[in-house]
Amino acid sequence: MMMTTSRLRQIGWSVVLGVCIAAFAVLSLTVHAVRNEVLLADIDIVRLEIRKQRLETEFQARASQHQLARWNRVDLGFGAPRADQYLEGRQQLAALGQPRGPGAPSPIRVARADPGSAPSASARDMVSPVSGRPVTLASAQAPDDAGTLFTEAFGDFLIEASPIRPAKAQTSATASLTGEVAE
Repeated sequence: MMMTTSRLRQIGWSVVLGVCIAAFAVLSLTVHAVRNEVLLADIDIVRLEIRKQRLETEFQARASQHQLARWNRVDLGFGAPRADQYLEGRQQLAALGQPRGPGAPSPIRVARADPGSAPSASARDMVSPVSGRPVTLASAQAPDDAGTLFTEAFGDFLIEASPIRPAKAQTSATASLTGEVAE
């Protein structure tokens, strides 16, 4: 059977189209590879520019040490610490303090409970504003460990909120007697 020229032309164009698609695929992969190399080079350039700026800043700061020393001495009045500036202890530090003036506010005091003391009567009388039930302070209970206190406080809630349910394991004989199918 002899092929007609139109059939040969179709096969020829199909081959040319296949070669073009293959060349396009190879060319696009090459372009992506070069683009990635360019991006990596850009990142390296930015990294090197930042490093260069840091080094220039350090160089300028070290080059101007004399200027900084003059500013500290003359303009700002700074100097190296002297031996007589150090304190021996708390007594010397307290001696530096001044009594409060007549209009000075009182010092801020932080409330804290002594963990060894028993709770006061007002602590026993506390009630929850939501439920109205009496509230027991955690320090008043003095459990053996914190896990016990946590379990007592949140145990039921955590069991109800847990996505894991208790397993209902049955032997095959029990399941066949009760007619239940294991899930």
